[in-house]
Amino acid sequence: MVSREVSSLLLLLLALSLSLLAPSLSSHVSLSVSPKTLTRSNRTVRIQWSGVESPSELDWLGIYSPPSSRDKNFIGYVFLNSSATWQSGYGSVELPLVNLRSNYVFRLFRWTYDEVSYRHQDHDGNPLPQTKHKLAVSEEIGFASGLGPEQIHLSFTDNEDEMRVMFITADGKENVVRYGLDEGALNQTAGTELKRYEQAHMCDFPANSSIGWRDPGFIHDGVMKGLKNGKRYYYKVGSDATGWSATYSFISRDSQSNETFAFLFGDMGTYTPYRTFYRMQDESQSTVKWILRDLKALENKPALISHIGDISYARGFSWVWDEFFNQIEPIATSTPYHVCIGNHEYDWPNQPWRPWWAYSSYNKDGGGECGVPYSLKFHMPGDSSEPTGTPAPATRNLYYSFSAGVVHFIYVSTETNFEQGSDQYKFIKSDLERVNREKTPFIVLQGHRPMYTTSNEVRDAGLREKMLQSFEPLLVQYKVTLALWGHVHRYERFCPVKNFQCVNVSSSFKYAGAPVHMVIGMGGQDWQPIWEPRPDHQDRPIFPQPIRSMYRGGEFGYTRLVATKEKLKIEYVGNHDGQVHDMVEIFSDLYVDNPIYDNDDNNNSTSNSTANTSFKEAKEVVVEPRVGNYVKAGSVIMAALLLGYVLGFFTKWKRENKQPTWTPVKTIEM
Repeated sequence: MVSREVSSLLLLLLALSLSLLAPSLSSHVSLSVSPKTLTRSNRTVRIQWSGVESPSELDWLGIYSPPSSRDKNFIGYVFLNSSATWQSGYGSVELPLVNLRSNYVFRLFRWTYDEVSYRHQDHDGNPLPQTKHKLAVSEEIGFASGLGPEQIHLSFTDNEDEMRVMFITADGKENVVRYGLDEGALNQTAGTELKRYEQAHMCDFPANSSIGWRDPGFIHDGVMKGLKNGKRYYYKVGSDATGWSATYSFISRDSQSNETFAFLFGDMGTYTPYRTFYRMQDESQSTVKWILRDLKALENKPALISHIGDISYARGFSWVWDEFFNQIEPIATSTPYHVCIGNHEYDWPNQPWRPWWAYSSYNKDGGGECGVPYSLKFHMPGDSSEPTGTPAPATRNLYYSFSAGVVHFIYVSTETNFEQGSDQYKFIKSDLERVNREKTPFIVLQGHRPMYTTSNEVRDAGLREKMLQSFEPLLVQYKVTLALWGHVHRYERFCPVKNFQCVNVSSSFKYAGAPVHMVIGMGGQDWQPIWEPRPDHQDRPIFPQPIRSMYRGGEFGYTRLVATKEKLKIEYVGNHDGQVHDMVEIFSDLYVDNPIYDNDDNNNSTSNSTANTSFKEAKEVVVEPRVGNYVKAGSVIMAALLLGYVLGFFTKWKRENKQPTWTPVKTIEM
């Protein structure tokens, strides 16, 4: 009898012990999700809960994919107090989800104040939620099959009659590109090459760990060939077996075009509708939406996009790349999207190129990715690459160039060797030597870390010094028009500058003998350093700003470039209002000075007040000839006929060559 009681007591104690060791799963809390199957057009889920007793503002909902993920390996999380009714123990949230090629599941947790631990925190120093008390688990949800590829984006190749398109599939089965001039008859087909990278290719934590790694899918790379100049082409990607994408369109490159349109920025990053291990870049949404507005205004004119480093800010968390490519798809499916490498794609202390003078510049900004996702998810023109020193694929998309209309664009890597004698230096010098300034009178060079900045970015001081030694003589010798940089998350425009000295201080001038440097890292990342501090007060920025810094601001935004053979204009557009907040225009050597133009900006320091304005309209010169009345009457009739013809021709030309007008969007969803 006693033995039976002892056994019962032992069983009770064992059950109690197991209940304390195992995560608590409340039978009173319900958690449901709808719909159960998502499509491309309907990917927002509604997550509802009820029965949460004594609700706490620390109660949270974890997002998991794949469903087999451990509790601590969530994709992201939201606090239940984001619902208006959370204090009543029930509520709901809605979340748009990207297709991660595996199902999702949601788990609800109770996190108590005595469990808050600063040993587990995000990069802002906030403690990450703990998973000891699990209250409920939802059913699995997933995406329907046969939806076709995702994350579609365009880029140029080395040939002007081609356009590259890349996309992701889950299974790597054969997919093609169908394209043509008629949306209803996509009668040309291009195959795709297949690429993939594995967890073993990641060089360190968190990219190679279970907390950061997710299956990246298969990368398809296809090239549409034989394109006619400046025509709208329609295309879709996929297969009959696995499904097709929607049909998109783009304007092909036009080698004969006398104008260029481009949208340029750095450090944009990614928005996610949930919290995760890092603070994400909410403002990146606005950058994409304003550029989309401007692209629509261009109508049938070709354009390009430049994102100069710090692309997604995934920093080793694979699913952030998926969020990023879904975010840019509205603009990258219609406009070639070009990138250069930044520290958040590449940096890791054991990377092959790390000279002593750049040692302080190399931290763990790449999150252990070491350039691998960047190198395979994009395919830029050229064939630049550097070995990784590991089994991983070589680091690609480092330096390259192409011409678009009247501008020659050069992309450089500030993350790999650029000193004299390096492969990159030889490429840049050779490329600059070959530029045909009659065809492309403007050169725009772009890289991530800035050569000039008045930001208090002391970590890169040694690197900037080497850039000035290696790059600046080339920029001056070959008359580079603009040098654009990111890394500093602000906008700053310098005068045409060499060796820290201005050679012009106007905002409208003929090429002055040195490039205009601009820092355009204001695309979305919200961490912003202060400007250079005062020598006697290190906690206060310099004011007024140095003479070489013509304009600087802290608003998010992007730059908009418009160029003809005679003039290049680049504008800084603020995301807060969609308006232009700074502008510089540079006239090329192809522009012929004329005495009837009231401008002489090449001598701006000594010229009169009109020298610092834009080129003005030609002054009207009237000469009254002494002729007879009949001759005058005949001349009037002929002039009227000629005027009518000219007006008709001009009206037709204006209709066919309508310039874009950019107007602010009245309301914009954030």
